[in-house]
Amino acid sequence: MTDLWATASAATAVFAATNLDDIVVLTVLFVAARGTGRPRRWQIVTGQYLGITALVAAAVVVAAGLLVLPEPWTGLLGLLPIALGVRALRSRPRTDDDTPPPAVVGGLLGVAGVTIANGADNIAVYVPVFRTLDPGDGVVYLVVFTALVGVWCGVAALLGGHRRVVDLVGRIGHWLVPAIFVAIGLVILVGSGVPGRLVDLAG
Repeated sequence: MTDLWATASAATAVFAATNLDDIVVLTVLFVAARGTGRPRRWQIVTGQYLGITALVAAAVVVAAGLLVLPEPWTGLLGLLPIALGVRALRSRPRTDDDTPPPAVVGGLLGVAGVTIANGADNIAVYVPVFRTLDPGDGVVYLVVFTALVGVWCGVAALLGGHRRVVDLVGRIGHWLVPAIFVAIGLVILVGSGVPGRLVDLAG
């Protein structure tokens, strides 16, 4: 039992450390769902589960030596949130009013795509972790990750329904929400080392 709790605690720490930024993204999506109806709440939750599942599956496959991910080119996934943010900035209303900000992500696949892009760097953490786990501990990690995705969505839904958060996004969300997505994309690109690799190729 002690080993089980220790493994579950370690899994919780790994998930929390690699997915703190997802709280921001999920909160923004829930605020958008509340104001515009897009994406729908079930699409946010399901998309988050699909995205995390894809990340974990990729990490398990890489850890098993069945696939080699090209580094740092996975960071190119950062272009997705940048593109979504720029599109939303271009579609923002010209006047300041109480209309809700444009939906940056419109549906299930969009949510899953943003989750994968935002978590591409998670694979670098998950791979060495899963390499050291025996099958039993691996199952514990998967169960904990599954439960924590639900917790993350619940926390973000609460934040997305908080009056102050909703009021803030209502006032400045037309540029704040797209700007958050652009910033996330830039962090992914720069953090993955893609710009440096492009400079090396150009040289």
